[in-house]
Amino acid sequence: MLIFIISYIQSHFPPERTKKILGRFHGVTANSLAALLGTVTPFCSCSSISLFIGFSSAGLPVGVTFSFLISSPLVDLGSLVLLMSVFGGKVAIAYVLVGLVLAVICGTLIEKFGMEKYVEDFVKSAGNVDIEGHESTRKDRVDYVKDQVKATVKKVAPYIFVGVGIGAVIHNLVPEAWIQSILGSNNPFSVILATLVGVPMYADIFGTIPIAEALFAKGVGAGTILSFMMAVTALSLPSIIMLRKTVKPKL
Repeated sequence: MLIFIISYIQSHFPPERTKKILGRFHGVTANSLAALLGTVTPFCSCSSISLFIGFSSAGLPVGVTFSFLISSPLVDLGSLVLLMSVFGGKVAIAYVLVGLVLAVICGTLIEKFGMEKYVEDFVKSAGNVDIEGHESTRKDRVDYVKDQVKATVKKVAPYIFVGVGIGAVIHNLVPEAWIQSILGSNNPFSVILATLVGVPMYADIFGTIPIAEALFAKGVGAGTILSFMMAVTALSLPSIIMLRKTVKPKL
């Protein structure tokens, strides 16, 4: 039901419309809007990269595009609801706000530093695309939503089972003292360690929530857990490898 409702909202923001909206604004306003639009677009870090190519070829500034690219896999409406059910409203809202602020700051800095020159030439020379699109009917939207629900459940289910499995192992087999010594508040490097552990683990945010819940039950701090979740969803090695195909190493 949650995916159905969110998918209907998302049906109003296809890539063509998103590009058209973002093209009207400039500066921090454009970065902020890109980050907000990223929260209502259901793209993982790898699929967002194809949108990066499309947005860049449509002439959007690279900083604005990166604000979208960072926000899209990191924050979405579904994860907000699930985070609230596990950690409560304050932690869930903090996660969303931090994700949006990071997206805006990073996109703004990339633009201020003139990083457009580090985008690969084939991206710049890609043909411009029609961003007008067509207005979908209600039937089109419902058909889209049904397809989204099927595709999302099929895609997310394996991650959830894996996440629940890892969470169950942590909850039942890993001694609390071990976790506290590694990721507890007494370790000043717990946030850094959690981030490094999360990077190789490519997963949807829905798959990280059961692991986060188990760590939370073992006494790991909310900040450390949220760093782990952000690393898994936005800093995964597959997305880094794919991103390298479209931008040069410095960027």
